[in-house]
Amino acid sequence: MNELTQLQVTEIIAHMRQQGTESVRQKQAHFAIDSNFNLGLTMPQVKEIAKRYKKNHELALALWHTNIHEARLLATLIADPKKTDLVMIQSWHKDLNSWDLVDGFCSNLLRKTNFASDLIHEWAATSGEYQKRAAFSLLAYLAVHDKKANDAYFISYFELIKLHAFDERNFVKKAVNWSIRQIGKRNQKLCKRCIALCYELQKFDDKAAKWVSKNALQELESYLATGKIKSLGGNA
Repeated sequence: MNELTQLQVTEIIAHMRQQGTESVRQKQAHFAIDSNFNLGLTMPQVKEIAKRYKKNHELALALWHTNIHEARLLATLIADPKKTDLVMIQSWHKDLNSWDLVDGFCSNLLRKTNFASDLIHEWAATSGEYQKRAAFSLLAYLAVHDKKANDAYFISYFELIKLHAFDERNFVKKAVNWSIRQIGKRNQKLCKRCIALCYELQKFDDKAAKWVSKNALQELESYLATGKIKSLGGNA
């Protein structure tokens, strides 16, 4: 790390400490965000800081190594996808320790790389709750943002979704549910296929699979009937 980057890290962390509040820390702790390394900033505050630095890959790497929650969120915003390699992504993936960091990592950085989809099956097979969430969070973000992918691409993930819809862990099952909803909202054809998938999952005597499918059905059947996206939320 060069001297300028070190100075920037010091300034950013000092600024974050000034901006953070205990009330935000407590709210985030309520949503299972570890307060041990959390300075109490909102995501809009982190995004405002990111505007000052644009893409700065070396700074992003340095910020990630601070272990501070908001610094890592900032790192996902300013890391350069073109300079991001698989070694770095796998390293960051191992460090994921909250649902919002998983989602920021997938949305702000990973989905913009040219190897993102190669990791979905691998990460779905991992044991860590947040590491596994990353697979389905990434799938959800690709469903939203990858306009070039065809229907067959997303249908190819249905078996993976069915396999992991039985995971009872909160942040996994919500991401599995989220991926179904986002795939289904790409178009009416995929919506119908995702609804059929949900009814298939409903047949199993399993609480997680029933929750995943029932929640998704409410949103997708409404979308199919009205043609409008009416999100029920609940991704966290």
